[in-house]
Amino acid sequence: MNSGSSEERRVSWLALARAPQVGPVTFFQLLAKYGSPQDAVKRAGNRADLDAARREMDIASNRGAKLIFSEDEEYPVALGELSPPPPVLTVLGDTTLLQRPAIALVGARDASAAGRKIARELAAALGKAGLVIASGLARGIDGEAHQAALNTGTIAVLAGGVDQIYPPQHEALYHEIEQSGLVVSERAFGRRATAQDFPRRNRIITGLAVGTVVIEATERSGSLISARMAGEQGREVMAVPGSPLDRRAAGTNRLLREGATLVRHAEDVLEAVASQIEDTTVHFHPTLPLDPPDTSQAEDDGLTERIVEALSPTPLPIADIARASGCTARQCAARLMELELEGRALTHAGGLASKV
Repeated sequence: MNSGSSEERRVSWLALARAPQVGPVTFFQLLAKYGSPQDAVKRAGNRADLDAARREMDIASNRGAKLIFSEDEEYPVALGELSPPPPVLTVLGDTTLLQRPAIALVGARDASAAGRKIARELAAALGKAGLVIASGLARGIDGEAHQAALNTGTIAVLAGGVDQIYPPQHEALYHEIEQSGLVVSERAFGRRATAQDFPRRNRIITGLAVGTVVIEATERSGSLISARMAGEQGREVMAVPGSPLDRRAAGTNRLLREGATLVRHAEDVLEAVASQIEDTTVHFHPTLPLDPPDTSQAEDDGLTERIVEALSPTPLPIADIARASGCTARQCAARLMELELEGRALTHAGGLASKV
């Protein structure tokens, strides 16, 4: 922040950013019109709550979180290039990750086993190359990408407050990211996410990154909105191709038809964003992908449907289907036999299985 800024300025800045009906556009319009957040707050009347802003600052301090304003020196450069940038970020964890180049990995919540494997391998290899992985902590592709990048750097952007874990199934992953990565939100502590918050979250995910890779997305997927935002932000848009028979590949295949960069592996991503990365710490040496820790054995309830969800028209290793379904390979093989008898799955030589 500017060296002459005062505590009063910070409180007013936060109060104005949190005022009802004041989004990023209105915030900077008011700031430009009145010259300072203090004067803008005075003109905003009862809309801006200075006491609430002070309480939020205390909560952040007690929680070990930090408020970063868009005029602060440590505000991420990439995000600051947006027009307009989020006026305030609440962050929890390793803030140095904001200064490193990042790649956004996004995709389907009901991802196939193949999509999950691709997300893990891309995140692990790009992390080894020195890039931070940014995503939204959602089920499916997001979760796999975060898990594979825990050791190299990952940023989870939340739609609600930085203390609002969503989905609840990712509570353990959230705490791992809090310890070794970074959790980010532009919303206040305690705010539960609403539908309107997710596009704003997606805008931050793509805004933090030099490029966005979409791995599996239906025709009406929120990931396609992220891809559009990335393009509007002048960032590289990339997609992993998929089978025309799988609805989860319809969106990614359309992106490719419209000019997105085709991604097969991490080298494709690095080649696509090379001109946007000046950081000499980014490099690439092919390495074995990092697999996330084995998931615990799931309860039987719902297992069959999870296996069906993980299947793809392309034959996949049963071990990968089991990992995506949260069960052992033996359990998965037994259920696949039942599904084959029901005409809902096919098993193939070599320990493979596919959707009918």
